Amino acid sequence: MYEMSIKGLFEKLFGGQRVASPEEVRKPPPEWIIIGLGNPSAKYATTRHNVGYIASDQLFEDLNTDATPLDYLRPVPGQNFCEARVHLGAHQLAIIRSHTFMNESGEAIKAASEYYGVPPERIIVLHDELDIPHGRVRVKLGGNENGHNGLKSTTAELGTRDYMRVRMGIGRPPQGQTVIDHVLSPIEQGEVTDALIAETVQAVKLLVTVGLQKAQHEIHTKK
Repeated sequence: MYEMSIKGLFEKLFGGQRVASPEEVRKPPPEWIIIGLGNPSAKYATTRHNVGYIASDQLFEDLNTDATPLDYLRPVPGQNFCEARVHLGAHQLAIIRSHTFMNESGEAIKAASEYYGVPPERIIVLHDELDIPHGRVRVKLGGNENGHNGLKSTTAELGTRDYMRVRMGIGRPPQGQTVIDHVLSPIEQGEVTDALIAETVQAVKLLVTVGLQKAQHEIHTKK
């Protein structure tokens, strides 16, 4: 009894280790990789720097209304990331999470790109953005990294800037606060943050289903 309880607890916390079912083995490869950038330690879970994690969690919940925690972020044998395989209509997606910290995010993204055979232009990176007001979202393909170390790592590992970014506005720190303290502080709770997460999820769905230009038009023209 106690053995089963402890096993169940570890599976819930760490995703469990199990043999894939025949149905999972036959899963078609994903067309898209979705990754929210962040730091894996629990102490960073609600920080501004981890809004990408929060949004990718919400995306999974939106696409899997009957899912349990054990359906999310299963280990991929021999890889430095976990995955959740989902679909959006006819489109197959892999939501992944790196085992590395933010500044080495690119290692897992490159590994996932090679593992699934997904090119950079079909990788969508969700990340915090200082130069966008809190609550606003912007999407783009390519461009510079604006000093974001997670993006710098991704560009270096992929060898290109041409991957999709969903830029989640967290705003600049107030006077007297450093950037590091700002991004590693808990994000404000309330309607603005809720809207930020919802808009990010919508941006991912639009990128996958209607493409970059239409996604930009819909997201960027909202007041």
